[in-house]
Amino acid sequence: MEITKEYSNGELTVVWKPKLCQHAGICVKMLPQVYNPKDKPWIKAENASTQELKDQIAQCPSGALSHYTPTSP
Repeated sequence: MEITKEYSNGELTVVWKPKLCQHAGICVKMLPQVYNPKDKPWIKAENASTQELKDQIAQCPSGALSHYTPTSP
């Protein structure tokens, strides 16, 4: 079973698949206020706008990061 972790900023949920991660560091370079491998949790999606998150996730070379918009109840 594949492990996935989810982090939300309230508008967008970032999905991280650790097994796919190549540790290229693009996420950390683009949004250091969101991605900090030394922190727990290491992704703080609330520290960036939804558009900033989408733009950064599109640059992830491994596909380890993706996103979805939660549906309202």
